[in-house]
Amino acid sequence: MQEFGREERVGAEIRRELALLLRDEARDPRLTQVTIQEVRVVRDLSHAKVFFTVMDATQAKDTERALNKAAAFLRRRLSDTMNLRTVPRLAFVYDKSIEAGLRLSSLIDQAVAKDEGRGD
Repeated sequence: MQEFGREERVGAEIRRELALLLRDEARDPRLTQVTIQEVRVVRDLSHAKVFFTVMDATQAKDTERALNKAAAFLRRRLSDTMNLRTVPRLAFVYDKSIEAGLRLSSLIDQAVAKDEGRGD
């Protein structure tokens, strides 16, 4: 059984703490509908890439800008709650994988329906 590395453990903890911060302390209404999907931390723990999704995909760019603007505040709040010497710099990126998965699922369903319609 493989052990998780330090960067995976720190990423998981940042993910949990960010979700709580956004839920409880976000004043910007654009940030209330954010779901943190994954946090990837570099090996030296200096930077973290935070992947997120929103309910309304048309608001993704505005939400990404708002999150990156709030990154310093969120990092400072993380430093209060986490027991780390230095908290990684946060960079927020919209996660398109769910949209891509839904699109592929829809294409597969269409192909199956088309094959069933031919009676092959």
